[in-house]
Amino acid sequence: MPGVLIVEAMAQVSGLLFAQKLEHTGKLAVLLSMDGVKLRKAVVPGDQLILISEAVRMKERMAKCKCKAMVGQSIVAEAQIKFMLVDDEQLQKT
Repeated sequence: MPGVLIVEAMAQVSGLLFAQKLEHTGKLAVLLSMDGVKLRKAVVPGDQLILISEAVRMKERMAKCKCKAMVGQSIVAEAQIKFMLVDDEQLQKT
């Protein structure tokens, strides 16, 4: 699996994490930045990729999380991802 798709999957899981928070109902997580992205090992067919996202900081308009992608006990990728939280209605107008 290409590294860019692993990073995309980590961002998608993080967006779902923030969408589950009740205080952010009606808001969408829009990717703002990715820091400390490290691709450590290749993921090959047959591997089970496990994605872990942990919220580090959440504010009214911004959220930050720490993500890991694992195969077994090995970390294959990691990143710190920041999101801007915008109103769903705001995006629909544009």
